[in-house]
Amino acid sequence: MERTLIIIKPDAVQRGLIGEIITRFERRGLRIVGMKFMRIDRALAEKHYAEHKGKSFYESLLDYITSAPVVVMVLEGPNAVQIARNTIGATKPVEAAAGSIRGDFGLETGRNLVHGSDSLASSQREIALFFAAEELISWTRDVDRWILEKVE
Repeated sequence: MERTLIIIKPDAVQRGLIGEIITRFERRGLRIVGMKFMRIDRALAEKHYAEHKGKSFYESLLDYITSAPVVVMVLEGPNAVQIARNTIGATKPVEAAAGSIRGDFGLETGRNLVHGSDSLASSQREIALFFAAEELISWTRDVDRWILEKVE
């Protein structure tokens, strides 16, 4: 089982897409093990986007992610990182497949609705920024036997 961090970004929250986005991940078969509605402060945003420091879009990215509330969640499932990224779609909505979140709802890269960890290492670092270990709840759904070949 893998875990991945998802941020439903300010544009998606403002557009009323929280429920639709959560539904996409749940229908895919991923389990929510942690979730918060919050406002990301600048210090947390700087830690989260540290790898982009010095890039031309860094300051506007920080301004954007701190501009309004977000939903932060941890999803769990086999290959959760890649499955979540496929569900989200390509970073540039114009390149995202129809049926993906960005392909269905996004128009511009700077307003691409959702962040998803890009690797298992990133997911572990990012989850630790937003959640304490005791805030994450491992659990089994009754329906898991119909989604997973082997329920863990």
